[in-house]
Amino acid sequence: MRSPRTKAVVAAVTLPTASVAVLVASAGPAAAHGTMSDPPSRVYVCKNEGPENPKSEACKAAVAAAGTQAFYDWNEVSLLDAGGRHREIIPDGQLCGAGRAKYRGLNLQRTDWPARRVSPGPLTITYHATAPHSNSNFEFYITRAGWDPSQPLRWSDLVHLRTFNGQNPTTFTKWTIDIPQRTGRHVVYSIWQRVVGSAEAFYTCSDVDFGGTSQAAATPPADGQSPPR
Repeated sequence: MRSPRTKAVVAAVTLPTASVAVLVASAGPAAAHGTMSDPPSRVYVCKNEGPENPKSEACKAAVAAAGTQAFYDWNEVSLLDAGGRHREIIPDGQLCGAGRAKYRGLNLQRTDWPARRVSPGPLTITYHATAPHSNSNFEFYITRAGWDPSQPLRWSDLVHLRTFNGQNPTTFTKWTIDIPQRTGRHVVYSIWQRVVGSAEAFYTCSDVDFGGTSQAAATPPADGQSPPR
């Protein structure tokens, strides 16, 4: 006579293939995936250069710091349980890598990250989503005037540019944002927060260059205060 455990095992083995597929599919969390493609995020740049043989010194250093896998998983710089708590759960200095050790190479403080040349005024940006999800919020920031790219990127270094709520992204979604006056190198930072069905959020650092030299670093505002535009 079969024991209850044996019966359970037999039942599981004899499940129709379609039922097994449903069980497997429901075992893991649904996940969106994506990153900024224009201006390209750091992870997108290094992915396009090739994780095994990157061309730029910055991408070589990022691979040396954390390995190649981060750049094969270029669309997963995310936290599953963010739920809008970005400043609470990602420490200063780790914004580009979402506070995850796997993506720590993206946080390297360098002045030679490949950067897109930009000018103040309207800028059309593009987000590449390999798994788009509806009902998402997208926030965009730029580093403050006087930011020093050789220093760790902190939350207090970011100036809010625009938030687009209730978005239904496609594979390549474009928006236009207004870029303030800056000189030298800066970072455009984005947060993609899913709203319905998941607390997952994605983070990107895109390096841009306004030309000229960066202004002398200004004293950053106290935590919790909005930096000047």
